[in-house]
Amino acid sequence: MLTIKKILFPTDFSRSANHALVQALYLAERHNAVLHLFHVAGQYDDPNNPSYHFPTPEEMLRIVQNLATAELANEYSLERLQQLLFIQRQERSIVAAPAILEYASKNEIDLIVMGTHGRRGLGHILLGSVAEEVVRLSPCPVLTMRERKDGDKVQPVRRILVPVDFSGHARQALAHAKELARMYAAELQVLHVIEEVMHPAFYVSGRTSIFEFMPEVEKDSTKQIQHMLDEVMGPNLPAEIFLREGHPAQEIVTFAENRKSDLIVIATHGLTGIEHFLLGSVTEKVVRLALAPVFTVKGFGKSLVEGSFVDASNEFA
Repeated sequence: MLTIKKILFPTDFSRSANHALVQALYLAERHNAVLHLFHVAGQYDDPNNPSYHFPTPEEMLRIVQNLATAELANEYSLERLQQLLFIQRQERSIVAAPAILEYASKNEIDLIVMGTHGRRGLGHILLGSVAEEVVRLSPCPVLTMRERKDGDKVQPVRRILVPVDFSGHARQALAHAKELARMYAAELQVLHVIEEVMHPAFYVSGRTSIFEFMPEVEKDSTKQIQHMLDEVMGPNLPAEIFLREGHPAQEIVTFAENRKSDLIVIATHGLTGIEHFLLGSVTEKVVRLALAPVFTVKGFGKSLVEGSFVDASNEFA
């Protein structure tokens, strides 16, 4: 069972943030959690600007009704929203991410729910991403929701994708995915991506797939993933196992779109400094590129599943 007592919802009052608010409210009501509404005002922002105000329960209900499908919007009512405990806080800072991270740490937040604009290309290089920085450095799990196109509605969670390797980080993600699947009554999709650079000699034989050249890889990987499913704590739910080969981030994003995954649960290794600059992060790329919401589990920090913390250095044999 997930233990969520405090949820932080950083908002810039944008449409992207409001999409995330739909899920933040659902989780707060479901877990009877305190919802912290947090806004970081820029150096030259006017905090008295009427655009920068925290929504009332009545306004929150209108946001949900406008941005959620009818099926999901039916989960909300004004009476239920009025019963939630809200804390509202605005701070001024030159940069948003450090302020969000500091607030989360000081207030012992269990889960951060926030929107991301999903910038790509030059826009991402120049502006970076507040969400990606929070995902990388947050002391707790983070749920990010991509800004949706006009007319697109937030959907109920029916299919949960959890990409895994054979590390302790993956066990953490799987434990959370199991509990989220139970909470949402969703199906589990377990994906393992084999990143393999084919040697030129492979092409001489006419084989271009690692599964063709080494057929035992598929069988052995499937067996190990099933072993993970059996061993990781949580409800014994049916799960489909999928194997792909290629670049992990792109394969995960493509799989989620093709299989209509409603939520991606993935672990982050929390790389920083030169290691992060050189290697990047599969998780951050997924957060940036995926259309589906991404629930990021911290392999090095707080777990929402009691007793599920594992030493991330432990690998599966």
